Amino acid sequence: MKKEQDDLKVLRKIHSAPELSQRKIAEDLGFSLGKLNYCLKALNQKGYIKMKNFKKNPNKFNYAYILTPKGITVKVKLTIRFMKRMSKEYDELEKELNQR
Repeated sequence: MKKEQDDLKVLRKIHSAPELSQRKIAEDLGFSLGKLNYCLKALNQKGYIKMKNFKKNPNKFNYAYILTPKGITVKVKLTIRFMKRMSKEYDELEKELNQR
């Protein structure tokens, strides 16, 4: 479940700002650079994102991260699962509070 949450965070961040550097994405998500790199490689291998290098850029470390159609579908599914979990948790907390 934690891996799903991490994947969802990365997919959402990439969808909203594909031009961000790995360092900035990691900082925004509270991930280490190594953890983010691991997540990006896994998402790329699964076909959820594409990493595009700007070859003409003198700084070869600049990439753009693009969600693939498969990645968009997975992002939607993970979002729905997340919302269902949060709704269930909310209902359980509300029930617990009402019992007091």
